[in-house]
Amino acid sequence: MQERVIMAGFGGQGVMSMGQLLTYAGMIENKNVSWLPSYGPEMRGGTANCNVMVSDNLIGSPIVTEATAAIVMNRPSLDKFEDDIEANGNLLINSSLIDRKANRDDVNVYYIPANEIAVELGNAKAANMVMLGAYLELTKAVGVESIIEAFKKVFGESKAHLIPLNKNALEKGAEAVK
Repeated sequence: MQERVIMAGFGGQGVMSMGQLLTYAGMIENKNVSWLPSYGPEMRGGTANCNVMVSDNLIGSPIVTEATAAIVMNRPSLDKFEDDIEANGNLLINSSLIDRKANRDDVNVYYIPANEIAVELGNAKAANMVMLGAYLELTKAVGVESIIEAFKKVFGESKAHLIPLNKNALEKGAEAVK
């Protein structure tokens, strides 16, 4: 198994956190991982993306050129990364913020109203976790419990009170693609 994922959106949408959680969860499961962040020049509201690999085999380069999946949180990210997914790969689109359909018919496309789901859960900032939950349901790259363990490592004890909300967001994301 080798998952090569592009996660992209505006700064502040939790794209980097989503990538870090997937990477840490892969380490928890003793998989080979890489996380390569890329930021636009703006502090918040600019573009942000990361390449994440989770693999049973050694990883030669952290750069994703042919992604097995892309999680896009906004329209500019869809425009930029849609063509970087291999045929039969997964394209997860945050339909809350993206006003167009995918142009490709050779990939599996999932439209997930991540922002609406997050607001229903009581915290709009959980949209990234909704998308991550959908991705995990489709790929089984790592287990949800490993993501929760990774959450504790990435965010520490001060954010432990957010674990139930984030677990719910992961579950709602999974339900969105079943």
